Amino acid sequence: MYYNQSFPPYSMMSPSFPSNNQYIIKVSGEGSIPTTPDRAIIVLGAITESPNISTAQKENAETMSNIINSLMELGIPRENLKTVEYRIDIQYDYEDGKQTFRGYKVTYLLQITIDKIDQTGLVIDTAVKNGANSVSDIKFTVAHPNVYYNQALSLAIKNAEQKAVTIAKTLGATLHQVPNQVQEVSATSEPVPYQTALYAKSVATPIQPGQLEISAKITAEYSYYQ
Repeated sequence: MYYNQSFPPYSMMSPSFPSNNQYIIKVSGEGSIPTTPDRAIIVLGAITESPNISTAQKENAETMSNIINSLMELGIPRENLKTVEYRIDIQYDYEDGKQTFRGYKVTYLLQITIDKIDQTGLVIDTAVKNGANSVSDIKFTVAHPNVYYNQALSLAIKNAEQKAVTIAKTLGATLHQVPNQVQEVSATSEPVPYQTALYAKSVATPIQPGQLEISAKITAEYSYYQ
């Protein structure tokens, strides 16, 4: 996931080996790789209300069964469907300071992982046609983030090395280009969220996943000599 961390500029430490005139530079490095998402993650479902709890549960179960069956008919495997919320709430009306029982609300939310991102709009439309009345979350990501993260990590290491070289050159010193230490700070591949409010305004549910940026950050320690 993304970490919005900022790092202080390089710091100089006291000589580790004064007899050899060896000093330490600490630097940070960052790298990022833009990529096009190839996977969508949607959370949608059905909310039903009734004065009778059994009726609310039955209607909800029937609606969700229709939704799940329709999605599987699109070719989405069952293992890509996961229940993320099931809740029963008591509903009340409030008038003149009095609380009056209104009924029950049943909420069932399903997380759908779509490996064919061009089906995202179709999946939403199909679910809505079969009774879904809640689309609470839509995000875009990649199926194999480590491939891109490793590239970003390589760029982060090169970025740190460039900083160390610049610092040493400015000081008129000789840099030992193999770092004494490299530490990975964070892995970031947070899915890109989509503005779900737009779906209510669209007829064909157009999908524009945009770009996802996968980033890496490291800190490194180099020796230099005067």
